[in-house]
Amino acid sequence: MIESMPGESDNFRRIGKVIEYIDRHHANQPDLDELARVAGLSPFHFSREFRRWAGLSPTRYLRTVALSVAKRELDDRGSVLAAAWAAGLSGGGRLHDLFVNFDAVTPGEYKVGGAGLALRHGFATSPFGRVHAAFSPRGLVNLAFVDGSDGAAMARLAARWPKASLERDDAATAALARQVFVLGRGSITLAPAGTNFQVKVWEALLDLGARGPTSYSEIAAAIGNPRASRAVGQAVGANPVAWLIPCHRVLRQDGQLGGYRWGIERKRAMLAWEHAAAVRASA
Repeated sequence: MIESMPGESDNFRRIGKVIEYIDRHHANQPDLDELARVAGLSPFHFSREFRRWAGLSPTRYLRTVALSVAKRELDDRGSVLAAAWAAGLSGGGRLHDLFVNFDAVTPGEYKVGGAGLALRHGFATSPFGRVHAAFSPRGLVNLAFVDGSDGAAMARLAARWPKASLERDDAATAALARQVFVLGRGSITLAPAGTNFQVKVWEALLDLGARGPTSYSEIAAAIGNPRASRAVGQAVGANPVAWLIPCHRVLRQDGQLGGYRWGIERKRAMLAWEHAAAVRASA
């Protein structure tokens, strides 16, 4: 895993623009100067920032994308970065050594809105911008990316758990972010709240997403309801635990990235970051 991560969302947005550019122009093999112009930085500062974010130099990353795509003989309709990510994982590289336990809140518990429940919550940085996390005594109930104000993020959490008491704990959130995005090891218990159907989808996504890119139809088949792709898509979109329940790994049937609750730019960057991690691990 990378040893440091950007402290500001602006850094992530610059990298996100570059990743999108690589996805669209990889066949032309843009050089460092061209990528730096996209980022709005000097070549020296861009190279240093990209290496800090991905753990690879921009030029080395671009080469691995091109090589992986060639090996996979990617259909032109598909996402270049998604295919490169899958090819990187197929090389045997491990993204992390996190052990994720799943202990979902029951519909009955969720129905009472968290009455009598104390939630610790806080904000921290990640390679993909700021995150807002919330913990119950059972485990992690919320991990969301923050694009607006902290107050708006807190209001969304309170709306989801209207009767729970909220206690600010940025230190615990910073420790979680470090464990997930920097160290990549240890054990984490997830305790998301949802309907029975949503929980089944999230459990299937944990299993399928760990193996590589998946699709809504594959998840529907995995839960024994192959005609429920649309409902599966809605459940994936309602996932309250970003990254750890890997809804960013769900692609459309044609290989395109599709949508993402926290923005398609972020989804593209997440796949790129995971590919870089797999390349480093395989090396």
